[in-house]
Amino acid sequence: MRPTRLLPALLAACLLPLGAAAQDKVLNLYSARHYQTDEALYKDFTAATGITINRVDADDAGILERLRTEGTASPADVILLVDAARLWRAEEAGLFRPLKSPVLDKAIPARLRGVDKGEGPAWFGFSTRARVIVYNKASVQRADVDTYAELADPKNKGKVCTRSGAHPYNLSLFGAVLEHLGPPATEAWLKGVVDNMARPPKGGDTDQIKAVASGECQVALSNSYYVARMMRSSNPADRDVMDKVGVVFPDQAGKGTHVNIAGGAVARNAPHPEAARRFLEYLASPSAQAYFANGNNEYAVVDGVGADNPALKALGPFKAEVIPVATIGANSAKVQQMLDRVGYK
Repeated sequence: MRPTRLLPALLAACLLPLGAAAQDKVLNLYSARHYQTDEALYKDFTAATGITINRVDADDAGILERLRTEGTASPADVILLVDAARLWRAEEAGLFRPLKSPVLDKAIPARLRGVDKGEGPAWFGFSTRARVIVYNKASVQRADVDTYAELADPKNKGKVCTRSGAHPYNLSLFGAVLEHLGPPATEAWLKGVVDNMARPPKGGDTDQIKAVASGECQVALSNSYYVARMMRSSNPADRDVMDKVGVVFPDQAGKGTHVNIAGGAVARNAPHPEAARRFLEYLASPSAQAYFANGNNEYAVVDGVGADNPALKALGPFKAEVIPVATIGANSAKVQQMLDRVGYK
């Protein structure tokens, strides 16, 4: 887990009486988003509202463990996570407070937020990232890797590399495949992917892209924002990598490409719930959505928000799958059992 950063003002804010007017001038944020461009989001929110943001940074798992440990004494107001399965798991653990917000209901598509069980959704997606296939242009034909199914096809034996199957980005993709294909076909597909691997799973998505370019493998999975980041890089080595690889949005003739989300929620014991609501609604605003797209190479979730991001423009439009991301999270436990049975490390 990455080191956390808790400003002294956070503890002071938690000592305020719940009815104090000052409480709405403080927001305690636990964030798994480690992107420098998000600093502009926080500064703009403070400038517009006068609400000071005190932030704790950690990864998704570290944040959820911290919330469990703190219990009802937690000072957290808003939780930002970067995976649908983790958002679903946190909701199931009772770590979020449902939120009724006409602003968010209007701005965020229903499939990109938690299920409303009567008190409002427990979480909302604020940006998406596509799970794309990257291939070596010198050794692989695009038509041989333009569906997820082909990752398990014998024609790609010895060519595939991925990060750990248990990583949330892969678990969410596999949860979507399970929703589309059902258990027997999904497990058979996962076994086929394992059989086609060029080497055991390791590293992150950027490592997979570099492995494809170097010839260590020929085909890999990556989130789209890693691809776009390397496309925009000023490092000549990164540009050289991207000259050697092609990028496919899988299943454009079928169900569409899998998309995961980065999302947020109000913490169950939030001491500043009104500030939390205002912050989440701000994340759905056109200006904040533009930061997600142009600053971190993610896709905006609000209709009508364009992106000036040159890499996203170069990648072009694509057809995304339309299944609810909450369903994907609910499938993660079943998928993990399948991974264990087929030996997907």
